[in-house]
Amino acid sequence: MTSLAAVFEKARSEDRAALVGYLPAGFPTKEGAVAAASAMVDAGCDVIEIGLPYSDPLMDGPTIQDAVHRSLSNGTRIADVMRTVEGVARTGAATLVMTYWNPIDQYGAERFARDLANAGGVGTITPDLTPEEAGPWREASREAGIETVFLVAPSSTEERIGIVADCCTGFVYAASLMGVTGARESVGLAAEGLVKRTRAHTTLPVCVGLGVGTGAQAAEVAAYADGVIVGSAFIRRLLDAPDESAGLFAVRELAAELAAGCRRR
Repeated sequence: MTSLAAVFEKARSEDRAALVGYLPAGFPTKEGAVAAASAMVDAGCDVIEIGLPYSDPLMDGPTIQDAVHRSLSNGTRIADVMRTVEGVARTGAATLVMTYWNPIDQYGAERFARDLANAGGVGTITPDLTPEEAGPWREASREAGIETVFLVAPSSTEERIGIVADCCTGFVYAASLMGVTGARESVGLAAEGLVKRTRAHTTLPVCVGLGVGTGAQAAEVAAYADGVIVGSAFIRRLLDAPDESAGLFAVRELAAELAAGCRRR
């Protein structure tokens, strides 16, 4: 298992931002998710977020919704998510689960944290779990030895950023814009300011997600953030591929482009 602290320390020593890639478990297939994530790691991803497919997403844009629908249609369950984490963690990349709170709550917080740690996962990102309601999950995560990552947004007040940052371990997820996920023509203009505001409240790394899809955009974000998070762009490559082999080539190619961008800070 590679810790997040080790990932960001290595990136700092190489004067670059860390590259964080996202894919839902069970997409394009249960086995294909591990293969695709492994290809992303081979080409330069330092961290992989495995999405837990959920039927009622709040911040997923159309591309991720399409992938999650296919995953659910494939019969993906939490046990499959844990198996995916286990497979991806074997690559040596720090592997997290990104999930809405309801699946953890239904599964049982202590059980989920324990099973994730046993699978080699290093933590979770919970976009809809508020700090005010996060106490039991933070405690379960501490006991299991996994990290808890929460989100700040351009609309967050200084007080709110401080509260969220205090709940985070591993890193803070800075959403570059208000809205749902998806690659865009440009990264939100508020992202750099949000990173600066967040750093005033924590010494943790701050990673920027939402809207990044090209090497040039990765370089733009890497100039001021500790990590660059990319999801929809990888998924789009898989959705557009005519077959699995072409999909693996496409995500590997994109990961290499993004990794190069993360080094042009």
